[in-house]
Amino acid sequence: MNYVVLNNGIQMPMLGFGVYQIEDAAQCEQAVTDALSVGYRLIDTAAAYCNEAAVGRALAKSGVARKELFIATKLWIQDAGYERTRAAFQRSLERLGLEYLDLYLIHQPFNDYYGAWRAMQELYREGRVRAIGVCNFMPDRLVDLIAHNELVPAVNQVEVNPFCQRASDQKLMREKNVQMQSWGPFAEGRNNLFHNETLAAIAREHGKSVAQVTLRWLMQRGVVAIPKSVHKERMEQNFDIFNFTLSDADMERISALDTGKSCFFSHYDPKVVEWLGTVRYDI
Repeated sequence: MNYVVLNNGIQMPMLGFGVYQIEDAAQCEQAVTDALSVGYRLIDTAAAYCNEAAVGRALAKSGVARKELFIATKLWIQDAGYERTRAAFQRSLERLGLEYLDLYLIHQPFNDYYGAWRAMQELYREGRVRAIGVCNFMPDRLVDLIAHNELVPAVNQVEVNPFCQRASDQKLMREKNVQMQSWGPFAEGRNNLFHNETLAAIAREHGKSVAQVTLRWLMQRGVVAIPKSVHKERMEQNFDIFNFTLSDADMERISALDTGKSCFFSHYDPKVVEWLGTVRYDI
C-alpha cells in the first residue's frame, strides 16, 4: 500500500474503499468485510449514507487491529453548527462502534460550516479524531475557511475523475497543504468511462482494466481514491494497481480527456445548493 502524509504528520492510505449507495445493511456489512479481507484499510462512510452501523459491525468482526485501520465519516448539512456537530460526531462514533475517528469531514460547504469547523477543531485537540477535513469545497470556500481558522483542513474530498480532473484545484490544495481525495473516481460510469477508447487502449497496453488504469492515474497524481463495489472480484481488481506504472505519455493522453466540468452537478448552481439543503437522513 502507498501512503500520503497529511499536514499534521499522520499517514493515510492512498487507496481506500467507499460505501456510498450501499444502503442495504447486510450488503454493506458484507462489502466492508470483503474489502478488509482483500487488504483495504481506509474505509470511507458518512452519516448521510445511513450505513455507519453496518460498517461498524464489519469492523468489529474483522479481526483487523484498530491501529491498522483508517476510518473516515462525514457531517451532513443538517448537523452543521457547533453544538449539532459535537452531537452528530458522537452519534457517528457510536454507530461505528469506535472510540475515535481517523478522519472527520464536513460533507458539504453549506449551512453553518464555520460553527462545525470550530467544533471539529476542538474534537481534534481533544484527541477524538486524528485529522479533520472537508468535502466539496470549491477553491474560494476552501481559501476562506483556511484564512479565518487556526487549523487547515487535512483533506478536501472532491469529484476527480478522467473527465473532471481539477488540476488547478489540486495546485491550490498543494499550496495550502491540503490533500486532494477523489470521490467518484470512475464517474459512476458516466461518459461511457469503462469503454472510453483512450483509457481502454492504455489498459490493453498494460494488461490491466480501465478501472485499474484510472486508479493508477489518480495515484500517480497524488490523489487518494475510494472506489466502491459490492463485488469482491472487482475489489480485488481495484486493489491490484501497485505493480505497474503509467508513462508520462499515458498521463498526457489521459489529461486530454478533461472536460473541465463536473460529471454530476455544480456546487455553484443555486438550484443544486437549494436541493442539497432539503436532503436529510434519518437513522
